[in-house]
Amino acid sequence: MAAQTAANTIRIALALSLGAAVSLGITRFAYGLLLPPMRADLGWSYALAGAMNTSNAAGYLLGALVTPLVLPRVSVGRMLVWSSLVASLLMAVSGLLTASGGWMVQRFAAGVASAFVLIAGGVLATRMAAADPGRGSLLIGLYYGGTGIGISLSALLIPLAFYLAGESAHAWVWGWVALALLCFVSTAALYWAVVRLGERDSATGTAHAAAAHVSWRVHEFGFGLAAYSMFGLGYIGYMTFVVALLQEQGQSAAHITVFYTVLGLAVVLSPSLWAALLDRFKDGRPLALLNALLGVAIILPALSSAAPVLLASGILFGAVFLSVVSSTTAFVRHSLPPADWAGGIGAFTIAFAAGQIVGP
Repeated sequence: MAAQTAANTIRIALALSLGAAVSLGITRFAYGLLLPPMRADLGWSYALAGAMNTSNAAGYLLGALVTPLVLPRVSVGRMLVWSSLVASLLMAVSGLLTASGGWMVQRFAAGVASAFVLIAGGVLATRMAAADPGRGSLLIGLYYGGTGIGISLSALLIPLAFYLAGESAHAWVWGWVALALLCFVSTAALYWAVVRLGERDSATGTAHAAAAHVSWRVHEFGFGLAAYSMFGLGYIGYMTFVVALLQEQGQSAAHITVFYTVLGLAVVLSPSLWAALLDRFKDGRPLALLNALLGVAIILPALSSAAPVLLASGILFGAVFLSVVSSTTAFVRHSLPPADWAGGIGAFTIAFAAGQIVGP
């Protein structure tokens, strides 16, 4: 019976992880895969391409700011599913846009929706961790590791979509169509997870009912918030432009697909690598260590274009960067009472979003 319960918990956690896949792996990072053909077709400069990501990050920041106001009024499960559905629709709309103004609006709106999805899913993952403290950090890691599922599936689906599109005009449109379908399937899995957790129609509970109650102050976590903001600033440039960099270095399309797929698989495997670290240290040391490793991964492509170095960069980056996110959620779980989890996760998300705005 215990084994069945444990297996059921893992299944629900994996289904819930598709929230991170939608929020980050697909609606955010897959943009980097489609950026080169879109730039060539639509005549975008790198400055405009970066501005698109800044617009997305600004929407993400707004979503992070608004989430604490929404959660006391809507069940967290309902917010997760509906936000994921909106994100899926926004991805489908992407195939209809060619004007840069329309893309700015789409990226901004997608940022708002993805923040809702990531925070709502993070709150549910934190609740699951609290109910199973022996595997708490693993469950949180599995949630954020879902980003890797989105990255890997995007890297495999987009070349297939281009192949099926053939020589049609604006072939990149079919890449967005494929990603939209992936988001819709993920949303269905999220609905299943929410129902299994009993969060579909439940009230938000005491954790959110007293929205005005805050037993901690932001300045108490000042250094951690600053470190997380720097993480947001640094990683987003890598994820936005690494594919373009590899192309400019003369890497083949096959090598780029392998690079991005391996990076995503490393993200999926990362929870098992760092769960013990997050359980052992309940302070800021995991965040510091993981940020340092991420810095090494990011600098490697600038130092060498050798294939083994680039692959090592992708593997190390994938194995670390979502664990940085997990480390902040674990830190909130260890440091704050349940009533303040949503506020704590929201504060770190705001710091993260602020860094993302500056990065591109």
